[in-house]
Amino acid sequence: MTGSNIAIVTGGTGSVGRALVPLLIQRNFRLGVTYIIPEEAAAFERDFDLDADQLLLRRVDAVDPTAMDRFVQETVDTFGGLNVLVCLVGGWAGGRDVHETDNVRFDRMIDLNLRSTFNAVRAAIPHMRDEDWGRIIMLGSRQAIDAPAGQAAYNVAKAGVVALAKSVARELSDTNVTSNVLLASVIDTERTRGALPYADYVNWPKPDEIANVIDFLTGHRSAVIDGAQIPVWGAAEF
Repeated sequence: MTGSNIAIVTGGTGSVGRALVPLLIQRNFRLGVTYIIPEEAAAFERDFDLDADQLLLRRVDAVDPTAMDRFVQETVDTFGGLNVLVCLVGGWAGGRDVHETDNVRFDRMIDLNLRSTFNAVRAAIPHMRDEDWGRIIMLGSRQAIDAPAGQAAYNVAKAGVVALAKSVARELSDTNVTSNVLLASVIDTERTRGALPYADYVNWPKPDEIANVIDFLTGHRSAVIDGAQIPVWGAAEF
């Protein structure tokens, strides 16, 4: 079993990633973090001010398999291994029933939520197999199981993430690598409040609450949790 603490957090400059990173830093993790929005990366660097021997921050299109392969390999080469992967890249688009969903919207939801996760997981697995220890955490959605009307493309994409997490758990059942998926709902961020200005957000889960669950799953004490679909929506109504 490895003693190293090396993690990749895709989309780590977003709200959940920014809540998770301090927890991993406290546990002496070295981090490879991807971003796509330059302003988020600039704010991330200002807030955390990590040295190059602690952080590898790169703009990576997670939908591009070559780009993700390259980033995973760079992280391994820089820090000497990889044993935690947290996949936070994703996006939501609703307002369309199946017969109204065009190919552009459908492809976008599949790319952002499923393909981005698949690319990262596929690139990371061989390195975790080499060390025979790893933790893979994917961000699914409550909508993957509730499947509300009017957002079929998103529902399908997140259901694919759930299936991917379960598939990986079974494929790696003979190793010390685990794979789990969180089922999130609407998360209390500035962006979601702005998109839903009249909603009652008092029961929405906070980024730090979700980050606490992820933090636990990255550790040794979570070894018996594998292939799980973990609800993290609290008392949120949707």
